[in-house]
Amino acid sequence: MNNKIAIAIIGPTASGKTALSLALSSVLPSEIISADSRQIYRYLDIGTAKPTEAERACVRHHCIDICNPDEKYSAGLFAKEAKPIVNRLFDEHKVPIIVGGSGLYVHALCEGLAESAVEISEEIRQKAMAFYEQIGREELFAYVKSIDPLSAEKYSDKNPHRLLRVVEYYFATGLRFSDFHAQVIDKPSFTTLYFGLDYPRAALYEIINRRCEMMWEHGIFEETESVLNMGFTPDIQSLQTVGYKEVLKVLQGELTNKEGLEAMKQSTRRYAKRQLTWCNNQTKVQWLAKETAVPTIVKHYAQSVSAEYVEQRESAVSR
Repeated sequence: MNNKIAIAIIGPTASGKTALSLALSSVLPSEIISADSRQIYRYLDIGTAKPTEAERACVRHHCIDICNPDEKYSAGLFAKEAKPIVNRLFDEHKVPIIVGGSGLYVHALCEGLAESAVEISEEIRQKAMAFYEQIGREELFAYVKSIDPLSAEKYSDKNPHRLLRVVEYYFATGLRFSDFHAQVIDKPSFTTLYFGLDYPRAALYEIINRRCEMMWEHGIFEETESVLNMGFTPDIQSLQTVGYKEVLKVLQGELTNKEGLEAMKQSTRRYAKRQLTWCNNQTKVQWLAKETAVPTIVKHYAQSVSAEYVEQRESAVSR
């Protein structure tokens, strides 16, 4: 395969990305790369909707269960570790199928990471603000100086808003704000075709509600308690995400069981809305009907490979 074209299955949570990727892998020589910022964590299976062991046995999966729940990870590190996998698959004449709802992870791997592409989550903003409130402006400036000297020099007036932007960016990506401000780094050597399954908003929200109920009633409490019993604390980032944070509030007596479930549903719907916004704003995604998605993707992929081959040949002839 001289043509380096990857397929990305993106879209909101509960939209069938895993099932579609498995169906594609049955008709294309391929392996699956998970681009999900929560499926990287060991022991957190139910609340992150990881592919099951049986599903992962059907085709090789990557970037799942690579961190303990308290380990820090970033989109930049994900791209660094996933790119060799992508390159190996091309060398083996396989199609990389990149699957995930974490937009920054997808963008970092498939387009290169740009500051302008980074969407800072509310959790990251709150974490940075809490950090600032705990240590104060002078210590915040000292911290910025330690992680990003050029930004510290640029913001020597110690404006907290600007310093917080540097810290937020670092928390979100693990990268220095000064190095990558408005610049794409390490531009990938491959092209990505983006696809997602199209659902009416009401239908998607109903699927989300049912999935939340299934998780709530079948193991997310036990899973959360198991992680806590391992010695991990409730304030680690992996447990401050949708589903787990609502379970913790129930366990801590802040919410009733019913209130916790409703809060999880609402948080998940809001998350899905943000994912849809990112997909439409940051990619040239083709939204497909579930019934015809696999043949449509295979057709687009074949056409793209052929078109790129012709373009390469014409370019070689012209030289």
